[in-house]
Amino acid sequence: MIRDHRPVQAAVPRFPIAMIALDIDGTLVGHDLQIPERTAAALREAVQRGVRVSLATGRMPSSAMAFVNQLGLRAPVIGHQGAVIRAMPRHREIARPVGPGSRGRVGHLLYHQPLAADVVRDAVTWCREHGMDPHINDLERMMIWAGDPSFADYSTYVGRDAELVPDLVAAITRPMTKVIAVGEIGQPMALVEEARRVFAGRADPTVSHPQFLEFVSPGVSKGRAVAWLAWRAGISMGHVLTAGDALNDFEMVTAAGHGIAMPTAPAAVRRAARYHADPVGEAGIAELIEALVLASPVEAARNAQRLAVR
Repeated sequence: MIRDHRPVQAAVPRFPIAMIALDIDGTLVGHDLQIPERTAAALREAVQRGVRVSLATGRMPSSAMAFVNQLGLRAPVIGHQGAVIRAMPRHREIARPVGPGSRGRVGHLLYHQPLAADVVRDAVTWCREHGMDPHINDLERMMIWAGDPSFADYSTYVGRDAELVPDLVAAITRPMTKVIAVGEIGQPMALVEEARRVFAGRADPTVSHPQFLEFVSPGVSKGRAVAWLAWRAGISMGHVLTAGDALNDFEMVTAAGHGIAMPTAPAAVRRAARYHADPVGEAGIAELIEALVLASPVEAARNAQRLAVR
């Protein structure tokens, strides 16, 4: 487990902002999986000015690479809710149109914290007992029960390249990155607190999407991963901007000096955020990057006072 470099007390917002970490689905892109041009332009300009921009997602890193390549990012990518951090590949791929299941070459592994095999088995069983359909992610590999009826629901996010097994529990013979279970809309939020009680000290359940309940190793979170990358780059969390739209983004929104919540974020995330963004389709993230990152430090500080919701 990487050391937790998040500040004990809330980070004081500082300028200039030197690092950005963004969730993908519901934050960077909407249901069409397209990055608004204004958002893409703002992020490319930030990169050109030397700001480190990382994507922090529940997806496999390889599934995030299509967006990374489109934006020309070079900072490490955080995947699987923070259980995996990968450097960029040595050779940059040519940006291609992003579609369902897009995958790309990944760089070398900087960090991986998997779940113990017995916890993976127990999580799969528990999810089934509660009417959800679980599958397993292990780095860039996906393992699914051959009869899983929910495969189509999440293939848009992870692609259709998966290992189908006749018995999912029996196939778990070693530690694996995470368990993700699919249910009815709202079911994951209804079950997450019970899952946290049942798996306390063994796994950290979270919700990444209205239909997805996920289990990662204890202590794993996007917030911890973002703080480690900031520490590694010599950047204080007061100079970091993060944005997300789901419960799994809570830790990174609260850890950064400049935490942004999307309008669809749960109430707890919106209460904890310093700023609220407009919807993806209205390029809400672009507006805040322009005001807080691309403006001069003096102007950005004035904008921050104007835009802050707490």
